[in-house]
Amino acid sequence: MPATDVAVAQVVSRDGTEIGVFTSGTGPPLVLVHGGLGDHTRWDVLRPSLEPHFTVHAMDRRGRGASGDGPDHRLEREAEDVAAVVEAVADRSGSAVAVYGHSYGGLCAFGAATLTSRIDRLVLYEGWPPVDPAAWAAPPGFLERLEELLAAGDREAVLETFLREFVQMSDREIDAYRDQPSWQGRVAAAHTIVREERAFQERAFDPEAAATITVPALLLVGEDQSLDWQGETVRDALPDARIRVLEGQAHTADIVAPELVAAELLTFLSEQP
Repeated sequence: MPATDVAVAQVVSRDGTEIGVFTSGTGPPLVLVHGGLGDHTRWDVLRPSLEPHFTVHAMDRRGRGASGDGPDHRLEREAEDVAAVVEAVADRSGSAVAVYGHSYGGLCAFGAATLTSRIDRLVLYEGWPPVDPAAWAAPPGFLERLEELLAAGDREAVLETFLREFVQMSDREIDAYRDQPSWQGRVAAAHTIVREERAFQERAFDPEAAATITVPALLLVGEDQSLDWQGETVRDALPDARIRVLEGQAHTADIVAPELVAAELLTFLSEQP
């Protein structure tokens, strides 16, 4: 099934919010959880490499795309959203589900893995609770500046400012983002940036919570990362985890080098227990 032939379903999360899920491909189930700034179309570059091997379920996180939203944003609700999608997919497929979360989506997937037993493998690409939240704090006035741009209606400036100044993405990465069909979805999701950054900085890594995630986990880290994700600390707290460094890549290898990331996923997810 090509990437354009997708079916949308609605999964109801614990608080009643409807979460849109787009399904394509064939094989064992794989749920994709996108990061900030966008929707399920963020995966359009990667999905064609996954669909021959997996039934791919790409969800829209709350507040964007085909999903609803709640009256206030809390990371716990986002983790519940992922868990609800996983359980719906597991019920339909009759099997446990692999989950791949990128960036903020990895943080949501990490939380979901503490809520449901239906996940059998977990892949996180530079996305887990911060070991040192203070290191991730936005410069004074930065989030307020984004809010001013948003109030002025300049959503694209909000997005570009955040990517360049906070995520520290290179011109190459931003250009790759802009060239994708998902760019407009990212612009449309600009209103979620500030709320997610505040939630991220308030949620510190908890080794005790990590110890409850007993499924095999793969932590992907770009060799050229500009931010210290402290993946070794996370790996050591998880009962069954490994790190894979993506040579020559930064935060967006699954967009600029999708075949590389697809190969990593296929290798890890195809391993026998």
